[in-house]
Amino acid sequence: MRNIAVLTSGGDSPGMNAAVRAVVRVGRSAGLNVFGVRRGYEGLIHAELEQMPLGSVSNWVNSGGSKLECARSQEMFKLSGQKRAVQTLRNWDIDGLVVIGGDGSFRGASKLVKLGARVVGAPGTIDNDIPGIDNTIGFDTAVNTLTYCINQLRDTAESHQRTFVVEAMGRHSGHIALHAGISGGADIILVPEITWNEKSVVRMVQRRIDQGKKFHLIVMAEGAGRAIKKPDYGAFELVNYIDENTPASVTVRGCMPGHIQRGGAPTAADRIYATRCGKAAVEALLNGTNGVMVGELNGQMVEVPLKNAVRGSRRIDRELYNLATQVS
Repeated sequence: MRNIAVLTSGGDSPGMNAAVRAVVRVGRSAGLNVFGVRRGYEGLIHAELEQMPLGSVSNWVNSGGSKLECARSQEMFKLSGQKRAVQTLRNWDIDGLVVIGGDGSFRGASKLVKLGARVVGAPGTIDNDIPGIDNTIGFDTAVNTLTYCINQLRDTAESHQRTFVVEAMGRHSGHIALHAGISGGADIILVPEITWNEKSVVRMVQRRIDQGKKFHLIVMAEGAGRAIKKPDYGAFELVNYIDENTPASVTVRGCMPGHIQRGGAPTAADRIYATRCGKAAVEALLNGTNGVMVGELNGQMVEVPLKNAVRGSRRIDRELYNLATQVS
């Protein structure tokens, strides 16, 4: 093996740059030429590659987003696009590819493997929803960012005796909402994995008001509406429902931090984890491994077949959710 390439795909997550840095430096120290692919699969299809010397990734470890840039490629859904991507790897004599991304990125990686490419994945997504591992790169940072937002809202909520509904990212899983909700002291946490309904939320708010509580913080995953068969039901729909079904004295506001949860400098935990994933990905390629994702499980770095990494979403820890309801 002489040449490897690395790309970031799908939605960006804090720590992606740290992972790329590790791929470059571990790869170079092993005597490999390392190429960066711009704009994910879109850049791979259109041959947007550049060689990355050691100095090219200086100061990347502390940077958020993706310096290689991300893109969602419609062409990768087509066999013709997949074949063009593989042909690019052949034209550039790339012996192995590291794909940093989430489940959609790994589905694309699986297609390339079937066409003869050697690919290893590293889990870069804030959603923390990849099966077979405990954490994904960017999750810890996203939780810390949302916790900060909740802390800021608490001050104004208490000052004006308001009920706030905060929408967390997580279309299919509630990991961010659950973890940030606990760390931010939320009164109610709503996630896609646990059934709930609007009436029960109103009852909980009213019960707390009757007990003397003057303000409330509700953290709701963006996909929580799936639990009530309403996929598009978000924070502002719940705000309207609470507002219409509580006394006029109850003031309700919605807050959508949105893509703020993806940005910012990665936490120390994400930088370290991303570095470990980058190293493990290069080592997997050097060992001749193909079609796997590297990640941490029970404190150990493991390799998970890509086909297993895209089988649904990893669900939240039910025990942790039960704890959240006990302490809220």
